[in-house]
Amino acid sequence: MVNELGLRESKKQQTRQLISDCATRLFIERGFEQTTIADIATAAGVAKKTVTNYFPRKEDLALDHHEAFTQGLARTIADRAPGEMPLAALARARRAALLEHSPVIGFTGPAFARMVADSPTLIARLRELHDQREEALAEALATADPAQASTPAQTSTTAQASTPAQAIAPRAAAALIAGADRLLFRRIQELTLAGRTHEEIEAALIPEADHVDALLTAALDAA
Repeated sequence: MVNELGLRESKKQQTRQLISDCATRLFIERGFEQTTIADIATAAGVAKKTVTNYFPRKEDLALDHHEAFTQGLARTIADRAPGEMPLAALARARRAALLEHSPVIGFTGPAFARMVADSPTLIARLRELHDQREEALAEALATADPAQASTPAQTSTTAQASTPAQAIAPRAAAALIAGADRLLFRRIQELTLAGRTHEEIEAALIPEADHVDALLTAALDAA
C-alpha cells in the first residue's frame, strides 16, 4: 500500500512537471496571452481538466514557483537558528539564493524574462505575488520570538499588541525588506534582458545586496 501511494504521488509529480514544461515552452514560443489551456493540454497529451486540476490559474503555469516565492521570506524567519536575528537570516538566505542562481529570486534566463516582460497579465500577477510575499513576511515578523525581534520597537510592539499580525512595527519592517526584495528581483530581470549571464549578474548584485542589507539594518535599528 505504501509503495502504491508512493508510485501514485510520483506519477502526479511527473504529470505536473510535464504540463509545466510544455506550458513554458509554448509561452516562450508563442507568448503567454496567445497560448491557450487547450494548446498546453494537447502538447502534454492530457485533458484540459487535468491541466486546470494541477494549475487552477493560467498564470500558475508560467509562475509555478509562486508558493516558494510568496512564503520564502516568512519561512526564513520561522526556520532561522536559535538566537539568529531576522535581518541576519534574511541576508544569509538572500546571498545563498544569489549564489545558487535561484529562479525564485529572478534567475529565469533571457527567453523566460522576455516572455514575462511582454505579458501584462504576468506583470500584474507578479505584483500580486510580491504583495503576498510582503504580507506573509509581516505576519512572520509579528509572531517572531520577541527576544529575537529585529528592532527594539518590534520587540515592544509585538509584546504589547493584542493582534500582533496588525502591529505597525513588523508591517513597516516588512514593507522595507520586501521593497528591497522587489528591487533585487527587478534588477536580476533587467540584467538578464540586457544579456548578462547568471555569473555576471551574481557578481554585480552581491555587493549591491550587501549594501542594501546594511541600509536596512541601519534603518530598522534606528526605528
